[in-house]
Amino acid sequence: MREAAVEFLVFGLKQARACVFSGSFFLLLALSRVVDVPGLARYDVLFLGAIALQLILIATRLETVDEVKVIALFHLIGLALELFKTSPAIRSWSYPEPCVFRIAGVPLYSGFMYAAVGSYMCQAWRILDLELTDYPSYRISVPLAAAIYLNFFAHHWLPDVRWILVALVIAAFWRTGVLYTVTTPRRRMPLALSFLLIGFFVWVAENIATYFGAWSYPHQRGGWRPVGLGKIGSWGLLVILSFILVADLKHLKARRKVPAPAEA
Repeated sequence: MREAAVEFLVFGLKQARACVFSGSFFLLLALSRVVDVPGLARYDVLFLGAIALQLILIATRLETVDEVKVIALFHLIGLALELFKTSPAIRSWSYPEPCVFRIAGVPLYSGFMYAAVGSYMCQAWRILDLELTDYPSYRISVPLAAAIYLNFFAHHWLPDVRWILVALVIAAFWRTGVLYTVTTPRRRMPLALSFLLIGFFVWVAENIATYFGAWSYPHQRGGWRPVGLGKIGSWGLLVILSFILVADLKHLKARRKVPAPAEA
């Protein structure tokens, strides 16, 4: 019992360490509600603050340069999705406050919310020494990731196939496990379960973010109300997309590091 309690505590501490960027960003989000910076709009403060946080993490070596490259990719993917979802034709959500650092009505800080997910993935992978077993081939994972991302756009005109995609994910990753180390023993978790758990906690984070006014859904314009449980499925798919990107990039990097066999 004592060993299990210690391992659970260490697991929580390592998870908190992996959330260093996202946790700091949420703290910045909360402070921006009560602290005004003269001459700067709140969304601009968040954008500049997020850049400062990223630079601090690099300078203190809490994040590596390779991890920052992956996080930048998440930033671009998220920003593209934001531009579409907030366009006049869609209006899935909105950013009601004014700012200078924006593109077509989307504040640039918004991309860092997706980067926070990527940062957690990269940090957790390194801190917990993640290793995948029975991971599907690129011929399966890459088209599946592309289909998940495209469905975020296409479901506004075509049938929403998210639950079909969820079924395909379960089928593709049914045998895949995640090996990780908290203290000494090597543990294993089904990958599909980790998708669900991370998606749930991202949904919790979304409720916190909308409470602090990071953005607002149509049903929140008259005052804050919780985000519906159905969003867990959407965030779960985003987590799956994020994990596939990180896993495939890490596998690709590992293959490049393998020395070529010497000629006879």
